[in-house]
Amino acid sequence: MNIKELNPDSSPQAAFGALLRTCREERGWKQDYLGAEMEYSSTHISSIETGRKMPTLRLSRSADRALGTGDMFERRWRELKHGVLLEGFPEYAGLEGRAAEIRVFEIGIVPGLLQTPEYARVLADSAVKRGAITPEQAAERVSFLAERQAALERARPPMVFVVMDESCIRRTIGGPAVMDAQLDRLIEFADRPNTVLQMAPYAIGERRTFDLPVYLLTLSDRSVSCYVEAQTQGRLDRETTSVLPVLTAYHQLQAESLSQAATVGLISKLRKGTP
Repeated sequence: MNIKELNPDSSPQAAFGALLRTCREERGWKQDYLGAEMEYSSTHISSIETGRKMPTLRLSRSADRALGTGDMFERRWRELKHGVLLEGFPEYAGLEGRAAEIRVFEIGIVPGLLQTPEYARVLADSAVKRGAITPEQAAERVSFLAERQAALERARPPMVFVVMDESCIRRTIGGPAVMDAQLDRLIEFADRPNTVLQMAPYAIGERRTFDLPVYLLTLSDRSVSCYVEAQTQGRLDRETTSVLPVLTAYHQLQAESLSQAATVGLISKLRKGTP
């Protein structure tokens, strides 16, 4: 293969291909050998390495398996496919799909895992109107959210704990019809055997332990990761010394929040239009 065909700086797709080629050559493998290990043709491997073909999730996972690179190529694929997402979130999403337990705290909007397609589209379209993203990126966001939600509908689904600030249901998104359907979705979510939904009411005041959205994942090996998101930046943390205090603060928040029964009652009252 002509090395000059590779220009890792030309695009994220080319960077993915260059990384695949580097990892292959470090092992002294030919394209046909790597292709056999990954169950792809050598021609397909060549097309990926030179950026002529877009990698897929299946190919990325096959590369990680064949090359022993953990989830490196899967993370690169998520960064490539979901470039409109904040830093750290594609990696978080990859872990989320394999987590045994998911803990979420959200402010202002309903958490993504609980959003209806209509609610999600209103948020994405609003970002387009502000010039923050393109229509294509908006469609990608909604599609990506559907992928995340679908990943939770597996044979052994994770336990999902959600604490929402009261602002999440008080803030109208998309008008009455969209909000009514979204509130129904929340009540349905709370009725599942593997979920816990709680509201952090305005009344808890300074006892609310977080001022930003927080996501905590417990994997099957009991390791815990934390993703914290600001307006323009996200950060994934896997260090136990910094993650455990966040987990403690989450438990403290749960203790201050409404029970699931009281939360559903509050949502039902709002759904019926009563204060």
